[in-house]
Amino acid sequence: MNIAILCIGNRLMLDDGAGPAVYDALQEGYHFGDEVTLYDAGCMTMDLLPYVCKADFVIVVDAVDGTDEAPGTVFRFAPGDIAGHGVMQSLHDMRLSDLLASASLLGHEADGVCFGVQVENMSPSSFIEGLTPKVHDALPLLVDSVLAELVRLGAEFGNADDTPFVPPAAQEAGAPIEATEPAKPADFGFETREE
Repeated sequence: MNIAILCIGNRLMLDDGAGPAVYDALQEGYHFGDEVTLYDAGCMTMDLLPYVCKADFVIVVDAVDGTDEAPGTVFRFAPGDIAGHGVMQSLHDMRLSDLLASASLLGHEADGVCFGVQVENMSPSSFIEGLTPKVHDALPLLVDSVLAELVRLGAEFGNADDTPFVPPAAQEAGAPIEATEPAKPADFGFETREE
């Protein structure tokens, strides 16, 4: 199975940079097998269609707004869930469901899932790189959610420093994922093991 991870967002617009921040964490912290391709994708546009057409499964990481949840709340949802939702919206005009439908018109069938984090500020008065504190604090949970999806899909990968990877537990679809206290391995479903 070929898996594409599309990290969407603008690094210069505060919390809109959540997707690129996840890209950096995955790029620096893990090495992936040939079946997983990681993209710092910028904006969600039709330019991403060639990447979707190479994949059997697409994971999108993006910032979302209008969820009525606290900034930093992490969500897992199906592509169609956000496309027709009147409140929760990606910060970008195109949705994963649009890309999957376009790929289908070209004869390529793929499935996918979206991970989003509720923003606090994605419209700074001037260009600025970084995330607001609550969104920054949610990054480990957002990264672990992507890793859990890869584990669920059976993808092979490891830690960048070649230490054993202990997979996080997968999260059920449709519910917000939020760490209520500072992150600890047990919060993400990690098993602890002695070497």
